[in-house]
Amino acid sequence: MRVVAAKVVNDLPMLVTFSTGETRLFDASPLLEMPVFAPLRSNEVFSGFAIDHGAVSWAGGDIDLAPETMYKMSYAYERIA
Repeated sequence: MRVVAAKVVNDLPMLVTFSTGETRLFDASPLLEMPVFAPLRSNEVFSGFAIDHGAVSWAGGDIDLAPETMYKMSYAYERIA
């Protein structure tokens, strides 16, 4: 499984499209309790993500999250017209 696209919506939610073709809503809030993810509290850092080899990374690659973890922490998303 890989992340193929992502887009920040509001502050911490992110729409993530996976190689399965699914787009899911990922909320990073639970991660902020862990010191390694504390920099993501900054909107600038969080929105400055990159997709690197199918994983989302932040802070120039210093912080990353496996696509499988993002999938497990995300929710089904259906666009409402």
